Amino acid sequence: MLKGIKNIIFDLGGIIYAINYQTTIRAFESLGINDFEDVYAKAGQSDLFDKLETGKISKQEFFEEINKFLPVSISNTQITDAWNAMLIDFMPDAIECLKCLKGDYRIFLLSNTNQIHIEEIKKRSGEEFYTTFCGLFEQVYLSHEIGLRKPHTEVFEHILNEKTLVANETLFIDDSPQHVIGAKMAGLKAHHLKDNERIAHLLP
Repeated sequence: MLKGIKNIIFDLGGIIYAINYQTTIRAFESLGINDFEDVYAKAGQSDLFDKLETGKISKQEFFEEINKFLPVSISNTQITDAWNAMLIDFMPDAIECLKCLKGDYRIFLLSNTNQIHIEEIKKRSGEEFYTTFCGLFEQVYLSHEIGLRKPHTEVFEHILNEKTLVANETLFIDDSPQHVIGAKMAGLKAHHLKDNERIAHLLP
């Protein structure tokens, strides 16, 4: 898989940080959004979540929009807790794998994420650990900070151009098939990490 590869771009959720979308779906359903799985799903998000993940709306605007789906208005804290329910923890074996790769490859992080999740990840892991984690990468690209998100080819082209990377020397690893397709359309080599796979099994 790494033949001819000089650069590796990693997704975060499901690759390095364990997540469970169903936990958030159940949390929102318990708050009264019975069709939340239709509103938010791993394979295709509604415009509301796209806007949150590209920084086009604030946290407060997100809370207000979520309340529109609810039969009774709830607090920002309740929404935050439900939204963060999907977050589990960093995968220790993935962290060790990144440490091993760091000296031999240019490695990058590209995540479709949002301010609420990143704040919670920092809170749970601690600022020092999070800073050290980000330091494993040459650059960390978070969708809500750069205003671009997967699977659009523009986000991959942005990284290639900014870091002067050759597309066919760059491997992208993600657990969402549509994101892998987007990377391939931008000329990158890409691997769809299945549920039973871990990056430590794929890389030396």
